Amino acid sequence: MPGSEHQRKNITGLLGIGGVGLFVLAFFLFGSLYPGFDFWNDYVSKLGAKSAPHALGWNLLGFGLVGLALAGFGIGYGLMLKDRLVGVLLALFGLGFAFTAIPMDFTEADQIFSKVHMVSINLALAFWLFGLARIAYHPQFSQRLRTRANVAAILLVIGMIIGSIGIWPEAVAHKLVFLVVFGWTVVSAVELLQNGREGLRHLD
Repeated sequence: MPGSEHQRKNITGLLGIGGVGLFVLAFFLFGSLYPGFDFWNDYVSKLGAKSAPHALGWNLLGFGLVGLALAGFGIGYGLMLKDRLVGVLLALFGLGFAFTAIPMDFTEADQIFSKVHMVSINLALAFWLFGLARIAYHPQFSQRLRTRANVAAILLVIGMIIGSIGIWPEAVAHKLVFLVVFGWTVVSAVELLQNGREGLRHLD
């Protein structure tokens, strides 16, 4: 494997793992600094809301920087798969995630910034699902990659349905959605670091 390709592989994997790791660390750090914050029953967006004690720090790190790292991972992952569309869709997911740094106002849901926040996260998830659909139904990719994409997409949709029909509290369902997205990202990033491009696609 050429040195430059090996370097791109490592950078991409580290961006995926680093982005998810930063989110988890920031979540527990800023959640601990927020008096009365419930890690399970409160929305993640509450950490960056206008009334939050450390909203700027969370929005810059937990949403903004994490989103940029995920966008970088998406671009690199598309390059490693040699599929530009996958890279664009996953990068748009990361950028949409970064735009959720626009603070939510829980006391005024119709406020313009609150709407932009909600639209950003919904568009981000839509782009992520389109990216996985591209992987799942493209015959050039290995069965392992396609199955993983299908399972992740199904779990994401189930999590969204659970929240929308009230089986579980919506804030809990949102965390399950985060778990699915970040879980797929970490597994894909680790595979990149371990196996390189040869382990990601059929070359015959």
